[in-house]
Amino acid sequence: MKKKNINSGVHPPAQKPPVQTGLVFFPAFDWAISPTHPEREERLLYTRDQLFEEGIMDLPQIRQYQPRLAASKDIARVHFCVPTVGTQATEAHLIAAGGALVIADALMKREIKNGFALIRPPGHHALRVVHGNRGFCNINNEPVMVEYLRQKYGLRRVAVIDTDVHHGDGTQDIYWHDPDTLFISFHQDGRTLYPGSGFKGEIGGPLAAGTTLNIPLPPGTTDEGILFVLDNLVLPVLDEFQPELIVNSAGQDNHYSDPLANMSFSARGYALLNEKLAPDIAVLEGGYSIETALPYVNMGIIMAMAGIDYSHLYEPDYREQYLQEEQERLNILKKTVHELHGIFQQRHSLAAAARQKAGARVQRKRQIYYDTDQIRETQLETLKVCGDCPGYLLIDSEASGRKVSSRVCCINIPIQGCSNCQAEARAYYEKMRKDSRGHFDHLYLQDRTADVYRQYNYQTKEEAAIE
Repeated sequence: MKKKNINSGVHPPAQKPPVQTGLVFFPAFDWAISPTHPEREERLLYTRDQLFEEGIMDLPQIRQYQPRLAASKDIARVHFCVPTVGTQATEAHLIAAGGALVIADALMKREIKNGFALIRPPGHHALRVVHGNRGFCNINNEPVMVEYLRQKYGLRRVAVIDTDVHHGDGTQDIYWHDPDTLFISFHQDGRTLYPGSGFKGEIGGPLAAGTTLNIPLPPGTTDEGILFVLDNLVLPVLDEFQPELIVNSAGQDNHYSDPLANMSFSARGYALLNEKLAPDIAVLEGGYSIETALPYVNMGIIMAMAGIDYSHLYEPDYREQYLQEEQERLNILKKTVHELHGIFQQRHSLAAAARQKAGARVQRKRQIYYDTDQIRETQLETLKVCGDCPGYLLIDSEASGRKVSSRVCCINIPIQGCSNCQAEARAYYEKMRKDSRGHFDHLYLQDRTADVYRQYNYQTKEEAAIE
């Protein structure tokens, strides 16, 4: 698979290519939703023990890094945190996101050939607007890392491949209108599993249609089925899209023993997937079979990324005869692959048709439920269609719950925003800041072109820059 030069225009090429795989390990043993929740302290305990017992960290192919804190500004590039970044991102969230940033820096400095951030809390259900925790997620680690790379190193074309069993609806939401980000999620069919989304018709906003591809998998899909999707859709699409960076949003709950899903993937299947996908960076997401799956899957991913033979990697209870693909499932997947490849091929014509309506406002109204914090949000998103850039976004979001009651106005200028869209969006922020009618509690400006993030509190009449 071809890929653009990741260091093009950023650093002079090193004399020798890097050969090590970078690892960051942050298990967040002091953070949990509750003592008995699947996303709790012990989740990476067995993985840690397995890695150290097998001596993985001592191999010459591995280079270990320590995580650091992400800054509030790193979070504000991606999320509108209500009411502030500090109320939504705990220290554990900042260290988890910071761990991904450490791997990103090491990759861009050519210290490593690829890297895996084994971090928690996970993040791929965290949407652009964040009122609380949903799907165990507050802060979306992969977009925080991607936008950091774009601002610091000038990367533009990025592919995020989400291999979690649950649809990566948060990452999809963040990149719904971004034609420079290819988001592909394969997951258990949303008709049978949380969050109940990720269907074939979800292909991205009007100016980015076809750069979001969702592959709903029938329950019970095995290594053969998932690798069929990889070989016949994901890899050909990546080859055509030519990203500068490939990120694996590496959820591991497709495993046959995971208690929260109904799939039949194995540790060797995950290893082969990563060998074929060859991500520059993998970031841990879900996976809740903490004893019988996670240690082996994490081992398999690390071995594949580092070029270590994984042919003898098996779970203790692995029985190949019970994990055979059914022809009916393969037929469904073949049809899905054909349909989605056709949508991807139409992306340029779809975007061109949308640009003919430059100046129009396209709206999307949604009802969003935060299952963990029991918050209900009504959101009206308005895209200003532009003929020269992806356009800017206005979001009216109102949320209510046991501890939450707020209405906020959010303004997003994408990093590719043209001068006209920048001027219009900034003028709208100034206009809204002077609005004293009391419709909103908070106002936010997310200006990625200038890397400036501001928030205004209507009650206190105070404005703050997020640093």
